[in-house]
Amino acid sequence: MKNNVLTASTLALCLLAGTAAATPGTVLRDEKLYSQPSASAPAAASVSKGANITVLAKQGGWLRVTSGRTTGWIRLLSVRVGGGGLASVGVGDVVGAATTRSDPSKVVAVAGLRGLNDEELKGAQFNAEELARLDAMAVSQAQARSFAAAGGLASAQIRFLPKPQSSQPATSWEDN
Repeated sequence: MKNNVLTASTLALCLLAGTAAATPGTVLRDEKLYSQPSASAPAAASVSKGANITVLAKQGGWLRVTSGRTTGWIRLLSVRVGGGGLASVGVGDVVGAATTRSDPSKVVAVAGLRGLNDEELKGAQFNAEELARLDAMAVSQAQARSFAAAGGLASAQIRFLPKPQSSQPATSWEDN
């Protein structure tokens, strides 16, 4: 009997802890919920600006949220964490989602994403498919100038630093 009471108490405590970890939030703009924390993942659903959500977890620049009966991943900067709806959206609300601090006056950067740690860098591997996707996004110099002109941007000439001179003789790989 004591075992059953202890097991039930432990289970209830775990459930309460899980509920306490969930945080309410509000969607700041129309956005998709993705099945994984990646914009290239399939969209699980869409949420409208002002929708109430529950934040379950954070991973990098993504939040795992529940909206209605759907659970998915949304961009961190698309969510205001805390109650109050859209009427009181402020920098502190975004900071609360992006950091673990609750006092925005003590935050140096408003929002940022951490880089890769040593272990992630050591495990990095070449991915030809991702490189091909990147190459597919390349634009010509004419396309870039046209885009800049449409946005009212003007070109500026910037002098390059002189090429470093080495005191050691060049090797074959430096000549390429």
